[in-house]
Amino acid sequence: MWVLHCFILLFLTTFSLAQSSEEIFTQAESQFASGEYAMASALYTKVITAETENLNAFLRRGFCYSVEKQYDKAIADFTHVIEQHANHPFAYISRGSAYNKIEDYQSALIDFDKALLLDPKNQEAYNNRGWAKTGLGLPQEACADWKKSKKLGNQEAKLILKNNHCK
Repeated sequence: MWVLHCFILLFLTTFSLAQSSEEIFTQAESQFASGEYAMASALYTKVITAETENLNAFLRRGFCYSVEKQYDKAIADFTHVIEQHANHPFAYISRGSAYNKIEDYQSALIDFDKALLLDPKNQEAYNNRGWAKTGLGLPQEACADWKKSKKLGNQEAKLILKNNHCK
C-alpha cells in the first residue's frame, strides 16, 4: 500500500501546476472508468483542493473510497455534498450504502428514506433500503421494498426475490 501511495504522489507531482481543475477532473474520470480508484481519488482530491465546492469531485471521490472500503472517508464526502445540496438523492443513496457496509443500518435507513422523499421512484433506494431493513431485523418490510424496486425495474431486486428471500 505504501508503494502505491508513493507512486501516486510521484505521478501527481509530474503534473504541471498550471493544469486546470477541469483537466485534472477529466483525468480522474478516466482513471475512475478504468477502475483505478486509488489514482482517481488522488486526482479528485487535487480538484477539491483547487475547487473546494466541486460537489461532483466529492461524490466521485466518495464512491472511490467506498470501492476501496474506506467507508468513513466515503461517508464524510457524501455528507459534505448533502450539507451543500440537501436535495441530492444520489448523495443520500451513496451515504446510505456506505452505512449499510459498516452495518449502521439505522443511519442507512434514514438516508434511504430521505432519498425516496426526494425521488419516490428511485429503484436503487428501495433496493438498498431493503438491505438496511434486513439488517434491522425487518424482513417483511425489506421484502416490500424489494418488490417495489423490482416493479420499478431493478434487476438485483428481481434476483433477491427469485432467490427465495421473500416467501
